[in-house]
Amino acid sequence: MPYGLDDGGRPILLISTMAMHTQNLQADPRASLLLTQPDAGADPLGASRVTLVGNVLPVPKPEIAAARELYLARYANSKYWVDFEDFSFYRMEIVDVYFVGGFGVMGWVSAADYSSARPDPLADSASGIIQHMNADHADALILLARTFAGMESTEAAMTSVDRLGFHVRLKTADGMRGTRIAFLREVSNPLAARNVLVEMTAQARKK
Repeated sequence: MPYGLDDGGRPILLISTMAMHTQNLQADPRASLLLTQPDAGADPLGASRVTLVGNVLPVPKPEIAAARELYLARYANSKYWVDFEDFSFYRMEIVDVYFVGGFGVMGWVSAADYSSARPDPLADSASGIIQHMNADHADALILLARTFAGMESTEAAMTSVDRLGFHVRLKTADGMRGTRIAFLREVSNPLAARNVLVEMTAQARKK
């Protein structure tokens, strides 16, 4: 469902009392929110996803104005129903986070680590980077996996990317495998990510 994120990464929801999920939350606030890549395509199990686990509670009255502004900035069309009497803002208080980066890449993230993390500078451009690498540089991904992860493969696909590196899904002699490859240095924008990928590919070809 649609959500916005506050400065602590907590999902802000605008939901109606007529909805069954709202009635369920009013009876028991425990819930989870599964977030997936929009471009997972025909292989969703190989894509990155994260499950936020927590308690979904009404936003306190003093904080509703801020939640409203945040939500409207993300979903402008909600202005047509945001003030309906049966709609209210709810917020998930994160208890735990489970991340899956693709095949064989998964793990729990503490709520404290999640809330203290800063937004990744590639968040808005990651989808484009992934599509470009998989469409135009699949051979380079095979080479990068061999050189920087020590894994031989016949096919490779990038499944996620962030300021520190990327995950790849590999077709190996032992079946599908996943691994993470660290960038040579932290990047702060898409151009820097492109430059470091070009540099890493050049190094791999020399080896």
